[in-house]
Amino acid sequence: MLPTGFPSPFLDMLGFVPANLHSLPLTWLLFAAIAGCSKPASQQPPEAAAQANQQAHAEQVAKETASQQIDQIPPPAKSRYLAVHTQESWANPFLVVGRQTVHLRVILPDANPGAYGTGTMLRPADARKQELDVRLADLPNALAAIPPGAWPYGRVVAVEETPVTTKADRPQVRRNVEATIQMMNDLGIVVDEWTGPNGSLLR
Repeated sequence: MLPTGFPSPFLDMLGFVPANLHSLPLTWLLFAAIAGCSKPASQQPPEAAAQANQQAHAEQVAKETASQQIDQIPPPAKSRYLAVHTQESWANPFLVVGRQTVHLRVILPDANPGAYGTGTMLRPADARKQELDVRLADLPNALAAIPPGAWPYGRVVAVEETPVTTKADRPQVRRNVEATIQMMNDLGIVVDEWTGPNGSLLR
């Protein structure tokens, strides 16, 4: 289900498309996997190889585009984000990494630049909060689509392991956290990690 309240350009840049279009790359990947089990890789249909190459190229282009957009965000200000110790007070993008998806929380910028009524019932901060779950592979595009005003601390994100997981799933969750941190490093985004390998709070 699509989140409500996101600006249309934000959703467009996240690549939300009908489910039947999303299933096309997955269909090709399943086809390639089945074909790989039944015959040598050299005998795979050329169409499957071409599709895989096109998808890899598209992902690389998307990653480079996302990196260029994120580069427009100023460097992080440690004096600002290191002073924050609760999720509720964190104003930059916050990532909660799970076993299958990353939960992204964004506080959109206040459309009214004036100070009158800030944080009151007239202008509640929660009204500007948007949350959605994205695949790890889609995270660069999701971050690149966030408005510059939603990065008040500069180019830094908070990363936390999901607190809702089983003991059996925790190793996979931790691998996903490490992959997320590496992805952020590749994008030039500073990571402020909020949980350790055993789920202990770093903040």
